[in-house]
Amino acid sequence: MTCLKVHPMPNRPDVKDYIRTIVDFPHEGIMFRDVTTLFADPRGFRMAIDQMLHPFAGQPIDKVVGLEARGFILGGAIAHQLTVGFVPIRKKGKLPGTTISQEYKLEYGEAIVELHDDAIQPGERVLVVDDLLATGGTAEAGIKLIERLGGEIVGTAFIVDLPELGGRKKLEAMGMDVHVLCEFEGA
Repeated sequence: MTCLKVHPMPNRPDVKDYIRTIVDFPHEGIMFRDVTTLFADPRGFRMAIDQMLHPFAGQPIDKVVGLEARGFILGGAIAHQLTVGFVPIRKKGKLPGTTISQEYKLEYGEAIVELHDDAIQPGERVLVVDDLLATGGTAEAGIKLIERLGGEIVGTAFIVDLPELGGRKKLEAMGMDVHVLCEFEGA
C-alpha cells in the first residue's frame, strides 16, 4: 500500500500574507508588492474584496471606479458585489469615446489619466479602488476627474499602502475617506 504524503496549505489569516514581494522590480532598489498572488487564490481574493467593501456597507454607492490597471480587477468584483456599474480610469489614449483628462506627477516626469465624459453623472456616489497607494498621484488625478463630472466620492479603498510615500496623507488632505487592508514599509 502506497501512502501519499500530504502537505497542508500554509495558514494565511491576513490579506498581507497572500502578497509576495519581488526585489528590484521594475528597477533596482524597488520592493514590488505583487498582488497577483492574492488574486490567484480564491480565498485570498474573496477576503480582499469583502474587506474592501466592509467600511462602506450600508452606504449608497452608484458606481465603482477602478484605477488602471489592477484597480479594474478589484473594481469589477466590488461593483458586482454591490450590483452597481463599474467605470475605468485609464491611461491617456486607451478609452475609445470622448474623454476628459487629468495630468499628474510621477516620481520622474508626468502622466495623464482619462475618464469618459459621460461615465459619471452629477450627484452619483462613487467608490474609488486600486491595489496600491504609494504617492497618491494616480488616485488624486482620478478623484479630480470624477469631481469635474459632478460625482461625489464616498471613499477610497486600496489593498496596500506604502505610508513612507505619503499617498494616504495626500488623499486625506483632500478630504477623502481612505481605507487600506495592509501596509508595507519601504518603497
